[in-house]
Amino acid sequence: MCRHLAVLGPEAPLGASVADPPHSLVRQSWAPRRQRYGTVNADGFGIGWYADGDPRPARYRRAGPVWADPSFADLVRVVRARALLAAVRDATGPGADGEAAAAPFAAGPWLFSHNGALTGWPGSAAPLVPLLPAGALLRLEARCDSAFVWALVAHRLDAGEPPGRALAGAVAALAQAAPGSRLNLLLTDGASVTATAHGDTLWYLAGPGERVAVASEPYDDDPRWTEVPDGTLLSADRTRIALTSL
Repeated sequence: MCRHLAVLGPEAPLGASVADPPHSLVRQSWAPRRQRYGTVNADGFGIGWYADGDPRPARYRRAGPVWADPSFADLVRVVRARALLAAVRDATGPGADGEAAAAPFAAGPWLFSHNGALTGWPGSAAPLVPLLPAGALLRLEARCDSAFVWALVAHRLDAGEPPGRALAGAVAALAQAAPGSRLNLLLTDGASVTATAHGDTLWYLAGPGERVAVASEPYDDDPRWTEVPDGTLLSADRTRIALTSL
């Protein structure tokens, strides 16, 4: 379910990562090469990026398939950034939330995406509701599993947890409440990227030029792409990548 991508590096057009490569995220919306669940990611898409001097990211999201949006092609051709997070969506189930259900979700400096599905949604999430602040369910951006997962992660970040601990703690709680869930999570603040490999594919590409990409699958055939083992937490910035067990 879904494909996502985060990139840190020198300033470049957004399209250099999400549209131009031969197996780009745009192409993955209809022809993913390594997607284990689902075949077409046509239930929405989104991209978030950071402008120099502004820690709060901008977003562009839509409810339909990315290939049907000519404005997206123009946007990624001319907008330049040093960091981005983008996703194409294959919905867990039918819903009426439109673009509000499409990643990236955002709060403050953070952009977030969930590649996977919460088994037994929504009933399986009931035991986790007490972990959220009062009224948090009423503030969910969308009535989908990914928005709920983001609420759990965002609450941990708000409580002061570092991103790695926030993702790992959310994955542990979700996996206990809903065994068999696929919980590949992707988080960035424009300076670092944190991700989990839990039930689906995750890859990373480092260098050259203080550049790192973390993605559901490689967007080209560069031999430096490295697969992340399942059950792993990835933490990266422009010069360092660390892998630890979840």
